[in-house]
Parts: sequence; C-alpha cells; structure tokens
Amino acid sequence: MRFHKYQGTGNDFVVIDNRQNKFGKYDAKRISHLCDRKFGIGADGLILLENDDLCDFRMVYFNSDGNQSSMCGNGGRCIVAFARFLGIIDTKTKFMAIDGVHHAEIKNEVVHLYMQNVNNIQNFGNHLFLDTGSPHHVELTQALDQKNIKVNGSKIRNNERYKTNGVNVNFVEKINDVKFAVRTYERGVEDETLSCGTGVTAVALAMHYLGETEKNLISLVTRGGDLKVSFERLENGYKKIKLIGPAKIVFKGEIEWKP
Repeated sequence: MRFHKYQGTGNDFVVIDNRQNKFGKYDAKRISHLCDRKFGIGADGLILLENDDLCDFRMVYFNSDGNQSSMCGNGGRCIVAFARFLGIIDTKTKFMAIDGVHHAEIKNEVVHLYMQNVNNIQNFGNHLFLDTGSPHHVELTQALDQKNIKVNGSKIRNNERYKTNGVNVNFVEKINDVKFAVRTYERGVEDETLSCGTGVTAVALAMHYLGETEKNLISLVTRGGDLKVSFERLENGYKKIKLIGPAKIVFKGEIEWKP
C-alpha cells in the first residue's frame, strides 16, 4: 500500500489515495497498527482521500486508535495539500468531510480552511465547551509550559460529563490581545499532540467570546508551530471561521498490506 506522510504544525497523518477503493474495509485494528510509532508508520491519525459525487473529493479521518472520528482541522489542511499534489485541485477546492462540505484555498503554500459555523458556546465559569467540528473543552491557565497535559487532560476527558462521547481538552495562556499559547489533549490519541486545528479554532472563538480579545484574527502558538484563526461574529455564534496554517509532506513510501 502506497502512503504519504503529512504534518500540519506537528500534527502528523498517514494519508492514502483511496479513489480506487484499494484500502478495503475500515478495520480499526489495522489502522491503529499503521499509526503505531513503533510497529507501523507512526501518526496522530490516518486520512483517506476518496471520490465524492458532489465535491472534488471526500476526506475520511481516523484517530490513531483506529476509530473513525469527527472533523480534524489540521488533517483537513493536509488533505487539501495532498489533493493538490495529486493534481485533483489547483489552489481552490470544495471537499466533503464527516461534518459536511468545507471550502479551502492554498495561498503561498499556506492552507486556508473554512470551518463550519459555531452557534453554541457554553460557559461554565472555569471553562467553556464548544464544537468546532470536534467537541472541545477550553480552559484558561497560567504557567502553561509547566503543566502536565497528559495527566490533567486525561482527568477532564474521562470525567463523568464527557465520559460517553469524550472531549478534546485545551489549556490556554494569554500572551497578548491577539496571541494565545495552546496545548491540547486529544481524544482518540489519548495524549498531548503538538497541535490541534479544531482545538485552536475553539480557543480563538472562546477567547473572543470571553472578551479576552476584541480582534477577529487571532494567532495561536502551539508546540508544533503557529496557526491563525479568523472569523465573523454572529448574534448567537460565529461564521466565516477560517483556520490558516502550513501543511507539508514529510515522506512517502510503501507498507506491507493485505486487503
């Protein structure tokens, strides 16, 4: 099986062209093996690029545990770059994902990915909850560099409230009015990732919602690099949400595969 490895600010993915349906059934054990960093290729997730009747292509995303998951923002940017590499698109595209149609554009090798509108943000005082294609818990903190994200994130992800569907946990430290540092614990990976696209999107909207910033173009600093999120305010939410950042090929190869 031929594959390509992509990364978007350190969030890495095995990406496979499955337009000929050679991948076979979606086997969680097999997908988990491909994502294993010791016995497989190694990645935070696996993405299949497939045909779609309405759009340029379809994105099918799996977490590293092998289970098909909700929208992945960094994965979305990587699959757009991959589609361009394959010659399916030029600089603009419309593709289908699990949460619906997404539009994207590549400008100077930077992918601008439009996310779905967000109409519901819940404020619980010490944290916020919102869905930006995936569910996110957002919590302001201090001394972010010293925080044990795996331990603290796991406690929140597995608490009674989030037990059924799980949640991604984002810890945020304000740098200034337009820049915030973010570290994220991702469900399905069950560990901290270097970056999370839907996570930084959730953080940008949450910080604006809380009044921590009045700007509508926010810079997010992750351990894997910097991302930007822009948006427009609605009466009850946000629209024209755009996740902006690089998506780069790391390597390509072949792996033993029996469909």
